[in-house]
Amino acid sequence: MGQQELKVLKGVSLDIHKNEYVSLMGPSGSGKSTLMNILGCLDSPTAGLYILNNQDVSKMHDNALAEVRNQEIGFVFQQFNLLPRLTALENVALPLIYAGIPKKCVMKKQWKCSKK
Repeated sequence: MGQQELKVLKGVSLDIHKNEYVSLMGPSGSGKSTLMNILGCLDSPTAGLYILNNQDVSKMHDNALAEVRNQEIGFVFQQFNLLPRLTALENVALPLIYAGIPKKCVMKKQWKCSKK
């Protein structure tokens, strides 16, 4: 935070297994948002490891993290975070298009159609 270094999540260890649902709760300022940003590969930890699907993502650079977010992580935001120039359907379809499914296929709900 500027020139000031804040020690958050110091000593935190967390295991979340496949198909497991978890909830993060705590008082304001306890590090929930910081942890969520790290888990979502939006921020990287300054120390320690973050292993996601047997892959250390804690030292990855931006492009690699973007790929991990695209392939491995889904977000549900408290706010809508919709792009105003797109319809609701187009907003929902956008991650599929980023994943390489052609827009014409997404809009027809055909996930395995040709990329041509």
